[in-house]
Amino acid sequence: MSRTLTRDLTEGRPLRLIISFALPLLFGVLFQQLYSFVDTAVVGRFLGPERLAAVGATGSVNFLVIGLCLGLCSGFSIPIAQAFGAKDESEVRRCVWHAVLLSAVLSLIFAVASTLLCKPLLRLMNTPEEILDHSARYIGIIFAAIPCCVLYNMAGGILRSLGDSRTPVVFLVLASLVNIILDLFLIIVCGMDVAGAAIATAISQLVSGVGCVVVMVRRFPILHLSKEDRVFDPALARRMLGTGLPMGLQFSITAIGSVMVQWSVNGLGVSAVAAISGAGKLSMFFACVFDALSSTMATYAGQNMGARKLDRIHQGLRCTSVLGIVYCVLAFAVVRLFAGPMLSLFIDAEAAPDVTAMGIRYLTINAAFYIPLLFVNILRLSIQGMGFTRVAMLAGLFEMVARTAVALFVVPAAGFTGACFANPAAWVMADVFLFPCYYQVMRSLRQRLMPDTPETAAPKKIIRLRRAA
Repeated sequence: MSRTLTRDLTEGRPLRLIISFALPLLFGVLFQQLYSFVDTAVVGRFLGPERLAAVGATGSVNFLVIGLCLGLCSGFSIPIAQAFGAKDESEVRRCVWHAVLLSAVLSLIFAVASTLLCKPLLRLMNTPEEILDHSARYIGIIFAAIPCCVLYNMAGGILRSLGDSRTPVVFLVLASLVNIILDLFLIIVCGMDVAGAAIATAISQLVSGVGCVVVMVRRFPILHLSKEDRVFDPALARRMLGTGLPMGLQFSITAIGSVMVQWSVNGLGVSAVAAISGAGKLSMFFACVFDALSSTMATYAGQNMGARKLDRIHQGLRCTSVLGIVYCVLAFAVVRLFAGPMLSLFIDAEAAPDVTAMGIRYLTINAAFYIPLLFVNILRLSIQGMGFTRVAMLAGLFEMVARTAVALFVVPAAGFTGACFANPAAWVMADVFLFPCYYQVMRSLRQRLMPDTPETAAPKKIIRLRRAA
């Protein structure tokens, strides 16, 4: 099989493979957060707390729509990783072609629909009137540029499915630099207000997406499509949608809970919105490690599932868990010691001491629950990588229920402090579902793929799980 620039995760020591694959991903996620940081920092420091709140108020609706697109891209990459693990080059190319077609069509539909509906959605979320127009202007541009976002994430997902976690990072670093320069130029020099931050993000995503596609075409022989590979197969398209749509809906279901929390926080005033906007960006920065480890486990589980090496999946999950727990302890210590100075990147503590104090409270409470967040990420993506996307989607439902309950009952009673516990409650609830789900999935696969092993030879009462792929 052609393996230029690809990496086979079905052979070798799991710990070494996971670290070597995750490090480039971590570097890329950090740079992705960097340009998100720059958006927030430039808006907060140069345009003031009100504009910061305007951008922050779009976070949940942004997650609702963009998360659906990102979930689709992640889901489409699962059959590619499984075909690569099974060493079926023809199936890899066919899956890639269908992923590209479906992504192009769906991204255009989402872009048009979400752009038209962005302002009604913001009104529905109880966005304060004084920031509504600025919020709509910002998120409208982000939604119009959805095809740029999908281009990068689909191309990056394909490359990671083939074991290449470095190439997407290279272009993400380039995109981050472009975004930083454009942020400063469009907002400070051109005076474009929050629209400048949105335009900078859209252009940077386009740059990274085009770069990944150029590398895919030129340097991956396995992706050189023949005429036969480009024949549309309705059955394969349904299979791709069967993995992509549940993952996209999982993001959106999770986002519904976040929308409810945002709705309740918006009712607390601009200061509360600004505090969570700044602290939320920092929390996302600390969560970069979880994102890298979970993406690694999705590819690792997908390839080993294709190779029918279930024990390696479990070994990899144990190694990832140990690495993640050590990081969680260190991250909480850093937050406890340096939350105030870190928040000063976004918020002028002298001008808005109340906003800073609320931001510290939010960040500290969330950091105390990073271990549950770790397992939400790695368990869910492992299950998805094995093809059980519909089962993993239910974890998003648990998160939605928890966040909605906090928004409706806890925030009205406890105010801002109650809002700080929305994410931790969601993470714990998701873990309550994911831990038994993971072990049930493994038992189900062992019985189906390896029925003669000692563990599966004896009859067992198991829950029947539908596998999407």
